[in-house]
Amino acid sequence: MHELSFGSSTGKKATSDLIILDKAEMFWMKRSVPKQIPIYQVDAFADDAFRGNPAAVCILRDELKGETMQKIAAEMNLSETAFVKSLEEKPLQDARLFSLRWFTPKVEVSLCGHATLATAAVLFRETELDAREVQFRTRGGNLKARKDEQGICLNFPSDNPTSIEPPKPLLRAVGTQGVLDAQYAKKMKFLLIHLPSEKAVRDLSPDFGLMESAGAESGIEGVIVTTEGSPPYDFISRFFAPWVGIDEDPVTGAAHTVLGPYWSRRLDRRELKAYQASTRGGILSVKVKDDDTVDLIGNAVIILKGKLYLH
Repeated sequence: MHELSFGSSTGKKATSDLIILDKAEMFWMKRSVPKQIPIYQVDAFADDAFRGNPAAVCILRDELKGETMQKIAAEMNLSETAFVKSLEEKPLQDARLFSLRWFTPKVEVSLCGHATLATAAVLFRETELDAREVQFRTRGGNLKARKDEQGICLNFPSDNPTSIEPPKPLLRAVGTQGVLDAQYAKKMKFLLIHLPSEKAVRDLSPDFGLMESAGAESGIEGVIVTTEGSPPYDFISRFFAPWVGIDEDPVTGAAHTVLGPYWSRRLDRRELKAYQASTRGGILSVKVKDDDTVDLIGNAVIILKGKLYLH
């Protein structure tokens, strides 16, 4: 037990000058008030809740160590957790320029489309931000997000793939048969595999453990499987990345910086409608531009918001 005495401001003895605290009460008095970070969960590239690709979004006022961000991402256990912070010395509602970082449960990544879309949705809808367009400084370059009549439009650098002889052990691990084409996107380190039919894409059941070991020394960080789609979609795809802790990503904006240029060449069209054929499914509009960028357009649904406590 501990005794705390309190005297009055006049120097006279207070009526009750002795408080008895046990160890439990002392413990709770010593605990500091935790830092609170606004956090949201958003289903990106979706028109309805529980579709598309979920991402967590943390709005930062102060800098956080990368190590702490990685721990938060592991705790959230979503394909990506985004951390956004204004880079301007002005109220949030007046900011236009932000830093943005993305973490899987295992690693930090250089580019993430769905978590960028989720971040823009939070800024546009959940803050008092008075802007139609914002810019993000990221490891993958400077990115833009703007309000669009179809939802939110992201402008990303494109990654035009080139032909490659794919590693046969990796193809066996993915389970592909009848490969029509294989290409490699150097910036994203993605292997693109063109299969003969929608059924071939949808029925794939990769051995992710075997994929991870088969591709470990190849430098490949993600595998896209794709084929021409049925109306209203120009192409469909799936995306696998066990090397960064994502066996199958529900909807992958970054993959469409590769898919856009690829299918634009094959179909001789600049504007394309895409469907990612994961269990959750996701819809994107892709516009391939002359300045080596692509516009990725989609919607997002905010399904949860709260506060993250850092003790």
